[in-house]
Amino acid sequence: MLDAAELSTHRKRLNRRRMHLAAFLCLLLLFTAFWRLGAGEWDIPLARVLTLLSPLLEESSRTSPEALIIRSVRLPRFLAAVGTGGLLAVAGAVLQGLLTNPLAEPYTLGIAAGAAFGGAIGFLFNSYAVPPMAFAGAMAALWLVSYISSRSGGGASSIVLAGIIANAILSAGVTFLKAIADDRLSAIVLWLMGSLSGASPLAAVSIWVAALILFVPAFLCARQIDAVSLSEGQGTLLGINEKKLRCLLLTVSSLATAAAVSFFGIIGFVGLAVPHLMRNFIGPSTKPLLVFSFLAGGLLLALADGAAQRLGELPVGVITALIGGPFFCWILMSRRHSV
Repeated sequence: MLDAAELSTHRKRLNRRRMHLAAFLCLLLLFTAFWRLGAGEWDIPLARVLTLLSPLLEESSRTSPEALIIRSVRLPRFLAAVGTGGLLAVAGAVLQGLLTNPLAEPYTLGIAAGAAFGGAIGFLFNSYAVPPMAFAGAMAALWLVSYISSRSGGGASSIVLAGIIANAILSAGVTFLKAIADDRLSAIVLWLMGSLSGASPLAAVSIWVAALILFVPAFLCARQIDAVSLSEGQGTLLGINEKKLRCLLLTVSSLATAAAVSFFGIIGFVGLAVPHLMRNFIGPSTKPLLVFSFLAGGLLLALADGAAQRLGELPVGVITALIGGPFFCWILMSRRHSV
């Protein structure tokens, strides 16, 4: 047990670390923004980028090729990357704390697979059907997970196991749809691999709205998540309705994930590893974890998207999986040896 003086020193050290990390992430995010807006097939100097982004820009300059590239292509893509990465990281942080399981995130719980299954069905009709079908698929997956969990005990551990089962079933469903897609197969495959290349201003705004819909209730319920994350049943002892809390946050996490999948496909690893990394730096408290996870997740996906574009417009989901999988294994092995 720490005495009062040691506890105060620990808190000051932790707050100092958080301030330094926040400044580092914000600065790196700013540099990444300058890089993503200025670099491409047509490199634009930083001074010119800042001029073209000015709200006081003359009407004649707004229709120039450089302005159209910055305002209509690169800026929406960068904002979409930051919003999507932040959304997935926050969803992972929420679900890991809520279910007291380090492997919990939208993809391992089958939510993303449900959105992918629904979106793939939408592709069989037309591209406009993809977003609503992805939302329907995510909610159907959440219902399936909840049903399986309730029939097998209803605890946090059973939700994770039910998610693994649902993920396997729905992934098989996606494979079946690809087998019968015929001429739409290539579009479905490219979408499922995850890409931000076609990000529009509407998609960027929509993904930030989805991130806000997830972030606000999660932030307001942060203390309850902290209590629930101590151990299963601990929240009930403190007067928290765990079932209601899980229902609320699982629903908003599913809706937010469906938005990300419907616009940009499957982008893995971010929601799994980013909360782990941030938790190692700033501690397990949910409120700061949500903020730092959003910043780090957005930064990670913006950098990965930049790398994907430089490598010939590869799907960003492939980049995050190739880099993130081995890196996450290294983290797990490092933690094992440090115990």
